[in-house]
Amino acid sequence: MLEGAKSIGAGAATIAWPGAAIGIGNVFSSLIHSVARNPSLAKQLFGYAILGFALTEAIALFALMMAFLILSVFQIKNRVYISNIVSF
Repeated sequence: MLEGAKSIGAGAATIAWPGAAIGIGNVFSSLIHSVARNPSLAKQLFGYAILGFALTEAIALFALMMAFLILSVFQIKNRVYISNIVSF
């Protein structure tokens, strides 16, 4: 039962990935449109696009971190070590 709940929780934590992918696409789509309208600002707009990319990618990395955290915390917490069973 706990294994199933752990898998569902990790899967739910990954819902942010498609949103991050769409966000990155929007950032670079806006960059292309902006440079097409005003090519003289290409250098400045590229810096803003990289900042937007980094912030959007951070959301996906936080989601990945949460998924791994959900999977690993319950796994470590429920381990039974041999030193707990055998007393010397």
